[in-house]
This record gives sequence, C-alpha cells and structure tokens, in this order.
Amino acid sequence: MYQFPECVRKAYENSPLSYVYYQVLDGKAVPVLVSNGFCKNTGIGREKAAEWLAAGMFERMHPDDVGIVSEISTGFMNHTAPYDVYFRCRIGERYQYFHAFGNWQTMEDGTELVVIVYCNITETKERMLSEKDLYNWLSKDRFYTDPLTELPNINYLHEFANERVQVLRAENKTPSVIFSDVYSMQSYNNQYGMKAGDVLLCLVADALKEQFPGDLLIRGANDHFILVTGVEDRNELAAGIERANERIKKEAEGTTSGIRSGICPVNGRMDVRDALDHARHALKRINDDMTRTWAFFSQEADDLYWKNRYIIENFDKAIENHWIKVYYQGISRIESQKISAFEALARWVDPSRGTISPAEFIPVLQRYHQLYKLDLYMLEEVCREIPIRKQNHLPLVPVSINFSRQDSDHIDIAESLNELYNRYDLSRYVSKDYFIVEITEQDVAQSTERFNEQLLSIRKNGYRLWLDDFGSGYSSLNILGQYQFDLIKFDLELLRHLDDYNGANRIILRGLISIAKKLGIHTLIEGLEDEEQLTFLREIGCEMAQGFYFYRPEPLDEILFRIGGGQPMRNCETREERSVYEAKWFS
Repeated sequence: MYQFPECVRKAYENSPLSYVYYQVLDGKAVPVLVSNGFCKNTGIGREKAAEWLAAGMFERMHPDDVGIVSEISTGFMNHTAPYDVYFRCRIGERYQYFHAFGNWQTMEDGTELVVIVYCNITETKERMLSEKDLYNWLSKDRFYTDPLTELPNINYLHEFANERVQVLRAENKTPSVIFSDVYSMQSYNNQYGMKAGDVLLCLVADALKEQFPGDLLIRGANDHFILVTGVEDRNELAAGIERANERIKKEAEGTTSGIRSGICPVNGRMDVRDALDHARHALKRINDDMTRTWAFFSQEADDLYWKNRYIIENFDKAIENHWIKVYYQGISRIESQKISAFEALARWVDPSRGTISPAEFIPVLQRYHQLYKLDLYMLEEVCREIPIRKQNHLPLVPVSINFSRQDSDHIDIAESLNELYNRYDLSRYVSKDYFIVEITEQDVAQSTERFNEQLLSIRKNGYRLWLDDFGSGYSSLNILGQYQFDLIKFDLELLRHLDDYNGANRIILRGLISIAKKLGIHTLIEGLEDEEQLTFLREIGCEMAQGFYFYRPEPLDEILFRIGGGQPMRNCETREERSVYEAKWFS
C-alpha cells in the first residue's frame, strides 16, 4: 500500500478540505489518507472513518442511490467516465446529502491514486430537491428498493448486507440476522382484502424500524422481513420483537397474530446468507405454536432439522431398498413364560447413517402423513416372510403390526390385510387371526367416524384387534365399552413405576385387569424385567407380558434368540435341536 512521505501526510491530513485518497488494490478502492475536513464533515474520527471507507460506503448509503453511485464508480475505475455524483449517506441517525467528485493522480514513484472530494450539501437540500431534472440520482432505483414499504429489497441484501456486517464487526459487535414473517398473511388478505394487507406490511416495517432504529431492515419476498442488527443481548432482541409484535396486533386494521421471527447471530466467519438460512430454520421450529413469537438458532436444532429432512427425503428409497427391517419382539405367557406372539417392530438400517431409531423416524413420518406407507410396508414384510419361515422350520406364532388413526385417511386397513393375505396365498400357512392390528389408546380417543368404521371392519374380517398403550395418559374406560378389543396392552410405565406413589399403580393394575376379565378381554403388560414383577402379574391374573426379545439379522435363516436377561441361544443347526428349542420357548 502506498505510503505518503511523513511531511506530506501531515499537511494533507491537516487540511480543512474534505477529501480522501484511495489506492485500487485487487479491484477494490482502499483509503490511504483521510483529511480533517472529511472527518469534520462526517463527524467520524480518522481511524473509524478509514475502517468505514474500507468496508464500503454503500452500506450506509441510501438504497435508492446505490445503483447510480455503483454505476458511476465502475465507469470511473475503468477510466471510461468522470467521477461526479450526488448521494445520501447515513451519518448518525439520519441521512445527509453529499456531492462527490474525483480524479486520478500519479505520485512521484508512479503509483496511481484516486483523490475524491466530498462536499456535505445537506443545508441546501431543499433547493436540490426542487431541481429533479438536474439531479437524476433522486429518481427511485427500484432495483434496490421495495416500492410498497420503501425499504431496501432482497437485491440490496445480497449485494450489500455483508458490508453492514463488516462495519458492525469493526465496531467490535456481533451482528444478528432476524428473519420474520407475518403469520397467516394469505388468510388476512382473503378476509380483509389486498389493500388492507399492504397496510399491514407497511405497519410491520414501521414497527420493526421503531424497535431497531438505524439497523438494516430489508423487505424480503412476500410477507418476509430481514433485519441485520448490532443489538447483541438476546433478551433485548427478543423484547424488541415482542414490542413490535404488540404494536402490529394493536394497530392492524384486522385481527392478526402479528409476526414470528427466527434469530441467528452472525458468528465467526459466517456471512449473512448462512445466518439467514439458520434464522429460517429457527423460525420453522415455532411451526404453529401460537404461544411463541421468536426462536433463536441452535446447532442442536439445526442438526435435528437436517436429520429429519434426511428421513423424509430418503424414506421412499429406504422402503424400495429394504433398509427398513422387521424385528420381532416376543410376547410371552405369564404362567408358562413361553412365547405366544410377536410384535413386528421397524428398524431403519441406513447404509450411510447407520441405524436410525424409530423414536427418530416415526414422529417425522407422522408429521408429514407418511406413516401409512411404513405400516403397509411392515405388513407386507411380515406376509412375505411367513412362507419363508415355514420353509425354514421357524415357529409361526401370531404377529401384531402397529397401525394408526392417520392410516385411515389414506388406506382401508382391513382391505389392505385382505389384499396381502390373498396375494401371498397365506391361507396355506395361517388363518386370518394370525394377524393382530395394534391401535394406541390415543388414536382411539381421537378417532374419526371413518376410523371407527375401519376398527369394526378389522374384527369382522377375522383379524384380531389389540388396544395398545392403555394407561399412557389418555385412559378412558368408555373406550372398552365402545369397541370390541381382543386384548388390552397396558403401558410399560405402569409396571416400571409399580411401587411409586405409595403403590398406586399396583391398585390400578389390579382393578383394570379385573374389569378386563369381566368384559372378556385378554390382558398384556409391557416392560417385564424381573421375577418380582412376574410374581405380581401372576397374582393379579394378567395373562401375557412383553419383555423378551426375538431378534433376527439378515439373512432370514440365521437366527439369534435373546431370552430374558440378555442370554443368547446359539443358532439351531438341526431340526431336532430346533424342535427342542421350540418346545422350551414357544407355545
């Protein structure tokens, strides 16, 4: 970078004229000398002024003027046009008017510098405003300005927002990006009209500007607003959004829930685009929660977002490639401790992500209404394996498959059972009551008329119907009178906390099993872990328990049994050995 001789530098810096010397390095104008006159004109000290100019004046320039100044600057840098321009620049809390003109100057050592003189003409702005034809820079540059709110638009954001971030960082601040959208804007327009909607958008702009004065507020696409702010305190950021939201709801022509916002600090080397994406993801965490107005980005939430996105984007591929495996969990009789049924459980074994837990992928599928695909796939996998199990002399005990209330919106459960039963010609191996449909108590409690009809159809077609998770928080004895269930499966928390709350669960289980017996409904309890629990279940007359595991890796005929206590049984190598095993462990 060019260095003025010391005596020359002092003389130039002490000049009352307002000018700046620049050197063009790597295509960018870098300030090398700032005069006292420029510092006085702008009210900024020499060191801060140099930092500001190095970051780029466009960041503080009025958005309407950026286009023409950028064009003139490019022509001047290419030596194709003079530098003579009028513009508005934000000094402190308001815009001031400047006239700038410049020339190239060759120094004694041959270095080419640019000297630009800046005249603050704010006091004569009234005269200038009346001479629009002379000063065409006052015409709106719509490429960088939103015509409705008069805010900078998304083009301005992409071009100059990072300059604002650099300026804030030069002031030792950590900027934040806030991404806001107007809740249910389409509904508001439909109810009150497009004109009222435009008024609401202008109100949002005013409310945010009021709470974050001097910060860069952008009108994004549709009903989105983007704020680049130097406010660092999280509580202050949240409070500003809350206050803006209260004003919006109070002053809007119609009823609105206001705005919701995602917030992300622009840390480290992160740029505005990355921070904006993170702020969008933070906003998505709010979803339809009407009690929340804002959410901060967190890496954990972002990781979860991408994990969920991977699940939903690769689910169809997982089914097509059989990455989802059927694992069988044994259901045993209390008295004999022999396995009398299996529950088919889904495990996603992904080639790149490893095993994905049902606790991760099932809620995602449910949220995107894709659960019916999983339930149909599990049903078909069980059907497909029945002939194979028979050929490999493996036990054929009844299998339960989980279905949900949501499934009834997409399929007829009984018809799906019938179709697969016939397609695989399963009448040669098992009767229809081999299949057990498990429905959670929560689904039954929230059932629709269509779902109720399907529950009745399941038993009419010869399949068994079990009520799952009874006692998990939705319990209503009315359910037992409204539907015909073959079995009630009590939630594992009842057994797990058997002696909590002064033994209340013991009394509850004893009473519920007694009621089920009188109604002719079989009973099963999940979570059996020890002999003491087993003794209690025998005492109260519970028929079955779920706590033993039957696990099979691929290929199908390589079987590993894990029976209570985690003790493995080696593979059965002969039919006689298998027969002994089956006699010991299966009903």
